[in-house]
Amino acid sequence: MILPIGRYLKKILLITCLVITGCSALQTTPADTGIEGQVFIGPMCPVVQEGVECPDQPYQAVLTVLSLNGREVKHFETDEEGRFRVALPPGEYILHPETPKDMPLPFAGEQPFSVSTGEYTILKITYDSGIR
Repeated sequence: MILPIGRYLKKILLITCLVITGCSALQTTPADTGIEGQVFIGPMCPVVQEGVECPDQPYQAVLTVLSLNGREVKHFETDEEGRFRVALPPGEYILHPETPKDMPLPFAGEQPFSVSTGEYTILKITYDSGIR
């Protein structure tokens, strides 16, 4: 008896998909693990004088979390006060602060960081405003 190959092919594909899905390790991000912090920009005064305070100001920014090999893991925007809290799996990462398109400033350098199980890593990012 010759059976249609199409029916067997469908069964083989279904079983293969079930095996692959069932065996693949799904990476879940624990709710109590990640990064949090605030972004600032400074200086904000055109002329800084001794004895006169000129604190850095909160800055709403776009940030990208990269793996150590440069693959994008998360891309997010801070709130208006520059605050953020992002869940991430434990591991080693690089925080890449984005610079506004077609502009050299404001600018902030990349920051390597680690995330440990069961805690949030605190990060502070400061953009250079270019004001001198």
